[in-house]
Amino acid sequence: MKKFLRTLFLCMLTAATLTVYALAAEDTIKVGLFYGSGALYSANLQNYQGAGYHLGWFDENSRAFNEIGYLEDEKISMTASGTIYISGGAYYGSRPGKVDGVAGGYHVQLDDVFPSFDDAAYVAAQFQDAFPAFVNNQHRVRVGSFTAREEAESAAATYATFSWQDRGGGKRQFAGSVAAPSATGVTVTETATDRVLFAFDCSGAKSLGILPDGGAGKALTWFKGYKWYGGFEYRRSTGGNLNVINVVGLDDYIKGVLPYEMSPTWPLEALKAQAVCARTYALLQTRHYDSYRFDVCNTTDCQVYQGANQASALTDQAVDETAGIVAAYGGKYAETYYYSCNGGASESSENVWTNALPYLVGKEDPYEGMITIPDYTYTLQYTYSQLTSMLKSKGYSIGTVNSAYVSRTTPTGNVLEITFRDTSGKTLVISKEDCRSALSTRSMRFTISGGGGGGSWYVNNANGTLSSLGGAYTISGKGDVAAYSGGETYVATASGTSLLQTPAAPAGSGKGITITGSGHGHGVGMSQYGAKAMAEMGYSHEDILRFYFTGITLERVG
Repeated sequence: MKKFLRTLFLCMLTAATLTVYALAAEDTIKVGLFYGSGALYSANLQNYQGAGYHLGWFDENSRAFNEIGYLEDEKISMTASGTIYISGGAYYGSRPGKVDGVAGGYHVQLDDVFPSFDDAAYVAAQFQDAFPAFVNNQHRVRVGSFTAREEAESAAATYATFSWQDRGGGKRQFAGSVAAPSATGVTVTETATDRVLFAFDCSGAKSLGILPDGGAGKALTWFKGYKWYGGFEYRRSTGGNLNVINVVGLDDYIKGVLPYEMSPTWPLEALKAQAVCARTYALLQTRHYDSYRFDVCNTTDCQVYQGANQASALTDQAVDETAGIVAAYGGKYAETYYYSCNGGASESSENVWTNALPYLVGKEDPYEGMITIPDYTYTLQYTYSQLTSMLKSKGYSIGTVNSAYVSRTTPTGNVLEITFRDTSGKTLVISKEDCRSALSTRSMRFTISGGGGGGSWYVNNANGTLSSLGGAYTISGKGDVAAYSGGETYVATASGTSLLQTPAAPAGSGKGITITGSGHGHGVGMSQYGAKAMAEMGYSHEDILRFYFTGITLERVG
């Protein structure tokens, strides 16, 4: 049987070849790493591959980097403007118990505007504790780091007796005023020290960008224990902490997604299918996070992205060999959803979420059953008391539950609707993906026993029964066949025809329910374990994608 299925599907799936079109490309992706409530007070960078950092900003539209200066330091830290307290190598915005150093948030700023970063850095080198700054598109010099305005004002009066030399050799008398902490400013220091290297503040119109220097190769940079390609943006347009964004090339981004969304030891063709899904999803989601000014997040809310730590030669090969390839339907990016495994059948998008998409059509999946999948099946048991508490904790209005059953299934046999009944006779009907979240099941493919279902329907004879009419088909008087959708329907019996009546659901037997299921995930789109099975059977990534996404084309962006 396995050999027959393999031959059948191989013939079906290899009929088409790669079609190359030119969809609009996004060469650079902006990925939110820390933002919103997770924004950071301070963020450190350390060169891993390469040396030094370019300072500037990323253009909002083109994402091109505009350089204003350069730092040769290996380790730098970006911190929200204000007084910085250092303790044990970490930075704090308020004084901790032990303080190893302090970088005050008040400075004396020279009145002069300099033509370049290098000119400002030249002048700053003539003062103790001075540094260049880029303030509202002007190159400035700031001197000293004070914890109070009064200290800075006193220092400014003292500095008035000094003179400094510009790069042309001319002598200038010191003149400056106090620069206070800003709600949009960012301070750059040498990591774990109170030595300020640079300050950036464009009143929120621009955000500080840092582009690590890779030298002759491609830069890799340590941040939060992970190695990252590309540059970093530190947004602080509304005050508060730093929203940290990785600005990275599209395929370098995919190289940081692939080993976290699929095992890097799986077959190459499965990894290539996953790479195409991840690339398409990233482009489709572009600019969905407009309020934060980035394209995608780096968690399971989008797709997991944690840089190059777990990338391997095989995962990088999968990305390189599918470079620029995306899944499309009707000239637009397809919504390439994926999940761990479906338990035997995928599901149509409208039966899980809302919109019906022609390429996200549920179908029987013969491949998952051909490999061993860890924890493929599962069993959950809830007492009615637990079920009542769980439903109420998730916002559902119901009394003490005494009955629960699957009241509708989809044509592929997945759960579409669950009915709960309480001791007062009130019913609660939950449908689609809410079924999975309400009962905390791993998948949409499960049955409920012991919950007092709506009885059994006999099909053809007493030996064949259905626990639900979901997935059943009816024949009209004209001979048309269609999925059962309720309404006035007649059944043929030994005594003729009778109007179909749905019996009232009895109270559940026992003290609760048992859920028995298979699969893991929402079931829409590509099964990752199914892709693994297909790859092990010799199918290509094109075959895999065309099986799980009905009618798509594979196109090249650019």
